[in-house]
Amino acid sequence: MADIMSEQKKYQLWGGRFSGKLDERVARFSRSLEWEWRLLPYDLAVNRAHGRMLLGIGVFTESEWSGIEAAIDQLVLLWNKGELQPDPEIEDVHTYVEAELFARAGEAAKRIHTGRSRNDQVVTDVRLYVRDAVDEIIKRLTDIRQALLETAEREIEIIIPGYTHLQRAQPVRLAHHLLAYVEMFGRDRERLHDAQKRINLSPLGCTALAGSSFPLDREAVAEELGFEGLLENSMDGVGDRDFILEPMSAFAVIGTHISRLAEEYVLWPSQEFGFVSLPESYCTGSSALPHKKNPDLAELLRGKTARLTGNLVTLFTLLKGLPLTYNRDLQEDKQPLFDSVDTLLASLELIPDMITGSTYFAEKMRSAAESGHWQAMNIAEMLTKSGVPFREAHKRVGGLVQEAEKASCSIPELGNEKLTELLPELKVSDWDSMTLESVVDSITSHGGTGKTQVMASLKRLKKELLAEYRG
Repeated sequence: MADIMSEQKKYQLWGGRFSGKLDERVARFSRSLEWEWRLLPYDLAVNRAHGRMLLGIGVFTESEWSGIEAAIDQLVLLWNKGELQPDPEIEDVHTYVEAELFARAGEAAKRIHTGRSRNDQVVTDVRLYVRDAVDEIIKRLTDIRQALLETAEREIEIIIPGYTHLQRAQPVRLAHHLLAYVEMFGRDRERLHDAQKRINLSPLGCTALAGSSFPLDREAVAEELGFEGLLENSMDGVGDRDFILEPMSAFAVIGTHISRLAEEYVLWPSQEFGFVSLPESYCTGSSALPHKKNPDLAELLRGKTARLTGNLVTLFTLLKGLPLTYNRDLQEDKQPLFDSVDTLLASLELIPDMITGSTYFAEKMRSAAESGHWQAMNIAEMLTKSGVPFREAHKRVGGLVQEAEKASCSIPELGNEKLTELLPELKVSDWDSMTLESVVDSITSHGGTGKTQVMASLKRLKKELLAEYRG
């Protein structure tokens, strides 16, 4: 291994035009191997596919390629065992791999770079990485949707206040509230699935920017690497970073949805709400206040959104002034990408157990839902059904609320006589039958909070998730 490391230190992919040495400070500033190390298995796959294509067009003999592919196999094995380590003196992952192949397979390995550039090589590596990362994020989004769905189904009978402006507005089923997030994360999956169509295209063979005079079989390489097609313009192939920008935009949207969900699990366990108790394993205490049980995980999930949004802005800023084609600025595209992937995967892994492991206090939620004038919208609609124009009904129910507030009571506590006087269109039986469940379940419009509609949503979403797991 010492001989191999020695060969690496001598190896350089670009120095032929230069007679002097690069300033060591510039060399240190330029190196990217340590933080792009995760691309190494993709670079090995790209070298294998490109090398097989070169064999097919006569760049290698069978014997030469056999030795190079054996070296690639060795490196894959060492990577899988965790026995490869980045060398701080090597510029980037491509130099590292090519130096390893030269040290293990000899002079023939120096022809592995025929018909390509680091420009198309790195973008191919990153496309493969992004493709895998997006697939994993899609799977974890399905796991979150499943956790929300299971909890919604289990707690179908719980009724909770629905809020606008963080003021109690109308009672809804907790299941309906949770299923709203199932829909959000479902759209996130759709965005990522759609982005994969544009991510999964091969730029290999675009070379530095203009293509190659060698008879490269780009289609064969793309097929071996699992790409669905080619980037058709060589300048676009090496200069484009939409395939990073698009999923990172989706990551920022996912982060926003995570943050909104996390906010519920910050508010709901508070003494002011008291709707939920989080698992102790997902909370921490205070170094000064012995009684505290803090929803730290939910707060951190909310906070991580800033990184996802910030990384997206970093990439937008990086790209906004770059002319075609490759510019060294693009070396800086990977760190925000890698950080966003790591942040998002770690966040998504923790959320399902937070949802399913929480305790939901039905009576506390019901008590909150029954406070205030929760019947108001239902009463206005009942008046409208009796022939009163909605705007007039709205005004009259507003007056009813004023009467109740003057009396410091709820609407039903005004008594049947007063209610009949104020709203003669409604019968005493209408008031007597007005329960929390009847009000909630009177909402039968598609997508509404009534039990019939919520059960229909559960059925539809369970079928959808089953297809996702099978897919």
